[in-house]
Amino acid sequence: MIKGQDSSSPGRPDAPGNGRAGSKRAVSEARLLKAAEEVFAQTGFAGARTAQIAQRAGLPKANLHYYFRTKEAIYQRVLENVLQVWLAMGDSIQPDVDPAEALTRYIAAKVEHSRRRPFASKVFANELLHGAPQLKGYLRTDLRKWVDAKAKIIESWSAAGKMAPVDGRHLLFLIWAMTQTYADFDVQVAAVLGRDRVAPRDYQEATALITRLLLSGCGLKVG
Repeated sequence: MIKGQDSSSPGRPDAPGNGRAGSKRAVSEARLLKAAEEVFAQTGFAGARTAQIAQRAGLPKANLHYYFRTKEAIYQRVLENVLQVWLAMGDSIQPDVDPAEALTRYIAAKVEHSRRRPFASKVFANELLHGAPQLKGYLRTDLRKWVDAKAKIIESWSAAGKMAPVDGRHLLFLIWAMTQTYADFDVQVAAVLGRDRVAPRDYQEATALITRLLLSGCGLKVG
């Protein structure tokens, strides 16, 4: 899926599926991945150090290199996790689902993810800003297929007269831009709103406004 992806060693005695040891591994990996997501978001790949990640996770550096051989390996796992969650959020976009309901759920999920995991969005944004060295192949294959499939569903709704004609791909791009800005540029949003950080009500108001604008623009009834 992602360039050079190889971050696990199934043959180890503490590999997933080996009972208590596997559970310990899963907990340690989760702590390391959460810490890595934060460090990569704040420093970028080039600026990150495995010692920083281990320290933030509260684990010895040796543990990080036991589970992830290199900085590149843990970076790839972070990207993989981000993409898995992002694509799953689009599960509401299905042919037999009402367009307004599907888009409303997708927008809400995207904004909520920006609220809960802003570092995840920033890691992805940093990767793209640097030319997507790890993701370029993935973007041109797997992500393109996913977008094409979802766009086809959206355009089938238009063809059936359920919503106004739109380019499904560009609609998805707009949703990404409008929702992910609350993660990627949260510092700017908070500053302009006169806050130390974006407040829960700001995310709620953003969700409502984005939903209203996009549904109206697609000729759909706003609930």
